[in-house]
Amino acid sequence: MTEEQALLSPEVVVQDLKENGVTHVVWLPDSETNFLYELMEKEPKLDLVPVGREGNAFSTAAGLSVGGAKPVILIQNTGMMESGDSLRGWALKLNIPVVIMIGYRGWTRHGKTPDTAAVYIEPFLNAFGIKYYLVENNDDAERISWAFEEAEKTQRPVAVLFGDEFHGFNR
Repeated sequence: MTEEQALLSPEVVVQDLKENGVTHVVWLPDSETNFLYELMEKEPKLDLVPVGREGNAFSTAAGLSVGGAKPVILIQNTGMMESGDSLRGWALKLNIPVVIMIGYRGWTRHGKTPDTAAVYIEPFLNAFGIKYYLVENNDDAERISWAFEEAEKTQRPVAVLFGDEFHGFNR
């Protein structure tokens, strides 16, 4: 595996968003997704919709979806857990086929996970019946499209857990 394949490139993620017809990125700005933000901001096919707290992302995405747009939600795992009631009331109750791209803060494939945000996100998603895909590097990027296909097929939210969160990405 090359060094580039061992990382998750923001360019690959933006390309997947475009290929899947995403029109809006609903997100809460954070330092972990800065590389991705810089690219999305320059992409004319994507409208960025910042929210003040993660719970607002689901009502915003639901409104966009009902209005004919194709949004994606970009948040961190801590914010996802904070958003449980909004997820339940907006995305699940209204059958919104939205992909939720979640930064898997604290996760490590080595089994030693010191951050409880990483410990609890998968049980949280399972409790809500949210199917999810793990994406760590460019080789896993096709799973982003799988998530969009699953969301359309089931008319439910589907998550993508970003195990890398673009750490160490060098241009």
